[in-house]
Amino acid sequence: MSEILRELVRVSENAANIARACRQEEALFQLLIEEKKDGEKNQKFAVDFKTLADVLVQEVIKQTMGNKFPGLENKIFGEESNEFTNNLGEKVTIKVCATEEETAELLSKVLSGNKSASEALAKVVHQDAAFKDPALDSVDISISQEDLGIWVDPIDSTYQYIRGATDVKAKEGIFPCGLQCVTILIGVFDLQSGLPVMGVINQPFVSQDQNTLRWKGECYWGLSYMGINIHSLQLDISESSRIEKDSVAGCPHPASAVISTSEKETVKAALSQVCGGKVFWAAGAGYKSLCVVQGLVDIYMFSEDTTFKWDTCAAHAILRAMGGGILDMKGCLEDSAGQWRSLPDMPELLYNVENKGATGVDCWANKGGLIAYRSCERLATFLKRFVYFASVESHT
Repeated sequence: MSEILRELVRVSENAANIARACRQEEALFQLLIEEKKDGEKNQKFAVDFKTLADVLVQEVIKQTMGNKFPGLENKIFGEESNEFTNNLGEKVTIKVCATEEETAELLSKVLSGNKSASEALAKVVHQDAAFKDPALDSVDISISQEDLGIWVDPIDSTYQYIRGATDVKAKEGIFPCGLQCVTILIGVFDLQSGLPVMGVINQPFVSQDQNTLRWKGECYWGLSYMGINIHSLQLDISESSRIEKDSVAGCPHPASAVISTSEKETVKAALSQVCGGKVFWAAGAGYKSLCVVQGLVDIYMFSEDTTFKWDTCAAHAILRAMGGGILDMKGCLEDSAGQWRSLPDMPELLYNVENKGATGVDCWANKGGLIAYRSCERLATFLKRFVYFASVESHT
């Protein structure tokens, strides 16, 4: 399993290079510009370019992992289909071919013969990322790949990716929108238990060189398996120290949270009571989860059922490695007796079972909403206060 994690980190950087190239290579950037018109694709192109970028990233991950670990590619799942129909009515299956030239020829069939764009995209697809994380060399854990499944979200927050805002200011380190909210998510789960065991979050757009306009990114990973927990982050202040500090100071708002702008008004109101001015909003489920991983906030809460397994599996694994996790929000709030001391028994999201009676992508929706957290102690305090204020709000 250690080798799988190392390869996932490396292939996530390949994927990040593709995402960056689509914004930095002129021939590809022009296709992204077309996507901005009225929020729809320009009809002269056979497919949405953003969709092609998504699919290419997903296929690069599948093929790379399959080449290194034969058979694993059949257990990699995601949102995107790799089949397109071009403007001649021909069905084209997207894949990474043996040579750069063959890949460019295949892509040209999808992009209506746009040779320069096809060649630019094929070039970056066939480039190997030079990525090294010394901390990964110390990871040595064994588990059969037969027991593993993988959820992939190739480009999370595609609207922000296409919109491409680069001048957004962060509030206390959190970007409400912009390219910084774009993430590549790869989560590995146990096929039997459904629990996440490994996660990689690649953030392709973290800082931009003002001279070259080139972007640099960051990669975060974690592993949680059989009592072994390893992750790529080192916290400056331990959770217990921060909780003690808040307690001594008599802090009236002992938690911070990040939410979606589409969150229900009743939830927003209750969070405002619990967290005071420490409620932030941000784009992208992957990025909001990353804010919890980075320690920028304590909680990411979302009450709707419009996130999916590919949105949460990667962050869930990293958070488990840090002592946190991602829970089913509905299941937590139904615990009306307030038994939050039994956090190991709280309903974690699982990744191996479809939703009964659902069809299409809804089979893999997080139907009960979610609560992502990094500290069990702060979660328990947060839940008690949130349930109280949510009850008050529901009766006003």
